[in-house]
Parts: sequence; C-alpha cells; structure tokens
Amino acid sequence: MENVKIIEIKKSVFEDNDRAADALRGELKKKGVFLLNLMSSPGSGKTTTLIQTINRLKDKLRIAVMEADIDSDVDAIKIKEATGVESIQLHTGGMCHLDAEMTEQGLTAVIGGQPSEVSSQPSAFDLVILENVGNLVCPAEFDTGAVKNAMILSVPEGHDKPLKYPLMFSICDVVVINKIDVLPYFDFDMEKCKEYIHMRNPKATVIPICAKTGEGVEAFANWLLKEVARWKE
Repeated sequence: MENVKIIEIKKSVFEDNDRAADALRGELKKKGVFLLNLMSSPGSGKTTTLIQTINRLKDKLRIAVMEADIDSDVDAIKIKEATGVESIQLHTGGMCHLDAEMTEQGLTAVIGGQPSEVSSQPSAFDLVILENVGNLVCPAEFDTGAVKNAMILSVPEGHDKPLKYPLMFSICDVVVINKIDVLPYFDFDMEKCKEYIHMRNPKATVIPICAKTGEGVEAFANWLLKEVARWKE
C-alpha cells in the first residue's frame, strides 16, 4: 500500500489560533486594553450578571461589550439600554464559539483601526468584555486572545458540571456561581461544587452571586477591577 500524506487538521487549526491569540494579547497589552472572555451555558445569567457588574464599574473604567451569538441582537441592545456602555453584536454564522480571528474582527470594530495598528492608537476603553456563545464545550476549545477567562455556572445546572465539562473549568480564572437565591429548591452542594472546580483548576477563584438581586456581584466587580489594574501595570 502506498504511503499517503496525513494532515492533522484539528491540531493545525488550534496551533494557528493559539498564535493569533498570543499576537492579539500582545497588541492589547501595548494598547492597555483588558479583554475578558465570559462563557457559560445558555440561560445561566451572563447578560444579567454583566449588567450588574458594569453598573458597578462604569464610573471607574471605560467599558465596551461584544455580544456573540448565532443570531439576533437582543443581548447587545439589552446591555446598551441597561448600562449605557458601548455594545456591539457579533454573529458567528452558525458557529458555536469565537476564535482569535473572529474576536479580533470585533475588537477592530470597537477599538478602531486594523489589528496591526492597535498599539499606535489612543485607547478608548480600559475593559472590553466578550460574552461568548452559550455553550460549555466549543468556546473552551478556542483561545480568543483574552487576558482572562471567566465562566458562569448557575445553581439549576447542578454542582457536578466541573466533572462533566472539565476543559471549561480548567481554563477559567474565575468561576461565578449564579442564582444562589434558588439554592433551597435545588439539590446543589456548594462545597462539593467548589471541590470539583478546584480538582480541575486549583487556582480558580470561585464567587457565588445572585445576579437578580445583586448579592455577591461586588466581589466579582472588585476581582475584575484588580485584574484590569494589574494588566495596565
């Protein structure tokens, strides 16, 4: 049998994306812009959490939001109306994630100029938040070029999710556990959840919140404020 050339496409795609993500982070560092990649499953409360967080930070930081979704502009409009900060919608064309190139296109629209010119232009924003597509699998596989990764796990999803979706939890710097107001109505073990998260990622910060009432959101806002300041040093 003749030898045939075998191309490992998946590996190649990830390697190319990782290079693009590293280059993007380098440009953002020069620019002084902190990019947060926020991930979760649909319905976990990403947008509500963002609204609560942004309203606590918008007098301290210049903030913009990129809302990624397969279709619609509902979330971008909601963020704009509830916070007043710059908000754009990114349509993924049916894809369940954003990669570094797609994120770069969004940043170009928000920041202005071509990616290669990012470092030479004045910074309009201190913090850009990317609300990734609602999915616990695909978004975790692609480095977007973000400085930090965050995810939201809601109480109704169950405390065993770190065991079922290890990659998502292993790459996140902070895990926000939302909807703690409904803890009495679900079989959710907070301590077990924290244990499972730290099995996947010992360094992850875990912050329980209720985005609906605002309980605990200040802790997340303070974490973000400190990380932005550290990035700008």
